[in-house]
Amino acid sequence: MTIVILMREGVQRDKLSVAARILKKGGLVAFPTETVYGLGADALNESAVRRIFEAKGRPADNPLIVHIAEVEWLEKLAKEVPEKAWKLAEKFWPGPLTIVLPARDTVPRTTTGGLDTVALRMPAHPIALELIRLSNVPVAAPSANISGRPSPTSADHVIEDFYGKIDCIVDGGETPIGVESTVIDLTSEVPLLLRPGGLPVEEIKKVIGEIIIHPAVKGEKVDIPRSPGMKYKHYSPNAQVIVVEGNREKVREKIDELVEEYRKKGFKVGVMATEEHDADEFFYLGGSVEEVARNLFKALRELDRRGVDLIIAEGVEESGLGMAVMNRLRKAAGYRVVKV
Repeated sequence: MTIVILMREGVQRDKLSVAARILKKGGLVAFPTETVYGLGADALNESAVRRIFEAKGRPADNPLIVHIAEVEWLEKLAKEVPEKAWKLAEKFWPGPLTIVLPARDTVPRTTTGGLDTVALRMPAHPIALELIRLSNVPVAAPSANISGRPSPTSADHVIEDFYGKIDCIVDGGETPIGVESTVIDLTSEVPLLLRPGGLPVEEIKKVIGEIIIHPAVKGEKVDIPRSPGMKYKHYSPNAQVIVVEGNREKVREKIDELVEEYRKKGFKVGVMATEEHDADEFFYLGGSVEEVARNLFKALRELDRRGVDLIIAEGVEESGLGMAVMNRLRKAAGYRVVKV
């Protein structure tokens, strides 16, 4: 039995306290953040955290992000908090930024994927923040989807993957950003970008200076993932995906060419783009990179629902939020990319 709590008109503490009690007792609660929906459990309760991995079908070495409600919790969960971490927290928390720091022994290695580091963030969504405060526990919460599937940006997506399998779903409507948080590792001398996300790396550089981009961001394989989204198949619909990137006009022409080519092969073809195309199914991503990010996972799920065999996706410029969009698109496509 999964309890679904409708909360689209803002925070209702009496309703949310039901979900908070479930978390405190070791249950699983899906809830909205400003990025995507998270599947939460008490981060310090090892058996509860194991339930996340079991429900998602998630590999045990794929670390979880721990969500907190107060900046002071940093010192309770991290062994060392460098000055750069405090600067980032002051500037960007609550918000879509995750900071990786050395973990205290109190944080179960189940939560950290076996690593000696812990990934921490303070979500900006009022429902997420109040849920953490009411439960009074740090909440480990990866995206609330079956492992490998497109991330959920609405409660309907969570219901599709988890109804009857978890204890509670808090329906707070659609998430405003639509891609996961940016992950920065501060355990080395020069900060390392492990995953681009809802906070553009350009904004982070303004606060802490130089940042090295991990090769995994561009698709290089890693043996030990230090952050979600680094090693395993992610964001993939059932349909095959091809990403077309490059000059805008040439991208448009190439998409039309690929639609025709694959239709002749008997494929039902879907297109997700910022301009309309003549395909079997079409999903308009929006006119700005913010809209594209917000609609990205919804488009992948919706075109799957419409039964397409192939999704052709238009790439965007890889700056600002575009870096996160392209990271997700390329992973969804298994790096089947056509450059024009």
